[in-house]
Amino acid sequence: MASEHGHNSGHSSEHGTAEGGHHASGPVADKVIKAQRKALAKSTKGVGFGPQSPRDIDAVAGKNKRIFSQAPASTEMNLCNIHFHKNAEHKAKAFSIYAGNGNGEGYQSGYRFDTASLTPAELAPTKHKICDSAHSTLKSGDTIEVHYVYSTAKVKPGHSLGACFNKAVEGQNPQLRVETQVYVVVNDKHAASFKKLTKHKKVHGLHQATGIPGDTGTPVQYEGSTTGPGYNEKGSPYQVTWSVRPQVAKVNIETVGKWCEGNDFEENHAHGVRNLVINPKLLSQIN
Repeated sequence: MASEHGHNSGHSSEHGTAEGGHHASGPVADKVIKAQRKALAKSTKGVGFGPQSPRDIDAVAGKNKRIFSQAPASTEMNLCNIHFHKNAEHKAKAFSIYAGNGNGEGYQSGYRFDTASLTPAELAPTKHKICDSAHSTLKSGDTIEVHYVYSTAKVKPGHSLGACFNKAVEGQNPQLRVETQVYVVVNDKHAASFKKLTKHKKVHGLHQATGIPGDTGTPVQYEGSTTGPGYNEKGSPYQVTWSVRPQVAKVNIETVGKWCEGNDFEENHAHGVRNLVINPKLLSQIN
């Protein structure tokens, strides 16, 4: 749930404190990520921030006591946004390969699926660029983490996190939930269609994503925050109930490309990732 998806309440940009682009030349050293973690710990110490995201969903321990009410089931909320990140923000056994430190601003970092099990055909290059942006281009074998964002507000699906807040009700603080699925993009026309995976319609009067896979394991649910690299050095104040599926599904890369060319969420590229949160004081206990 990218912090670049801001509304007018102060969401930070995807570039965070490194907006000047001084890390853009290549992967940064470990000391840069270490410094970002240190800055996050310092800026949140004793202030009262609630649990943060993303996290390793296989590690259940957490010491953050700012526990909030769990959001209702997504079937009782409105879908308000769908977007995706290049590489997984969360970590789990099925997507545990560290992609590297990246550029220090959230790109080329995160976690990925082990492509050793994919066929040469699935890994074959595409004939044109997919979801191309200044920061990244999707290639066969890449991992993406899709966030299906829900809100208790009376809203409809739209662009950015701003779509999750009812602008007609000033100061409204809706509960948020993110249904999360990690995919590996493959060059296979028989793989799942991203159009179907992101399909949505009204069900019993509520906007719902109807194509989320139901065969990728029991979702790990925990209390956390919004994500995105804008929060690498400061805490996110937004409370989010996360529901992260532990297994990976395959998706046809060409259909992801088509989605980037036009969708209801005005999304055309992959978002950057926030550093994995490992500080126990910033993590909730997973029950």
